[in-house]
Amino acid sequence: MRDVHLADSLAGLDFVGPAGSLADLGSGAGLPGLVLAAALPGMQVVCVEASRRKADWIERTASRCGIANASAEWSRAEEWDGVVDVVVARALAALPVLCEYAAPLLAEGGRAVFWKGEVSRAEEADGRYAASVLGLSAPEVVPVTPYPGSERRSLWVFDRVAAVPERFPRRAGIALKRPLRAVASQ
Repeated sequence: MRDVHLADSLAGLDFVGPAGSLADLGSGAGLPGLVLAAALPGMQVVCVEASRRKADWIERTASRCGIANASAEWSRAEEWDGVVDVVVARALAALPVLCEYAAPLLAEGGRAVFWKGEVSRAEEADGRYAASVLGLSAPEVVPVTPYPGSERRSLWVFDRVAAVPERFPRRAGIALKRPLRAVASQ
């Protein structure tokens, strides 16, 4: 747990702080959200989780661990109506989907940080295209090796540099069914 999940969650620490608010999309067991909240007690962290059972678990765990700056929201990412300085996601979806989930939630000048394993050329092209459509910068790709066996892990860091088009977010499930693609015929 310490060498894999906690170290991996802390790999993004330099890219999220010292912002005032953060949303962890698809938080699952609260990673990286709870870990970042514990490491950055001045930051308000919301773990957005589509499973009520998991959201309840995150809420109880934050309370039991004394992580007062963390909370959980039972919601799909594209239906949550919060606005934050930083959006993070770890092992949640492909880059274009992550960009589409994150961009509408980011405050002006906000940042998105995505933990990714190996990314194919097609996924990278689609992610870069989605970012350009959604008002995000080209990504900074930062290799990380927080634990043995993580040699293909990286952080994909996007900054919000322009307004998000009015048509986003799309209805729940659409980003997964019809992700933004660099080439329409893919």
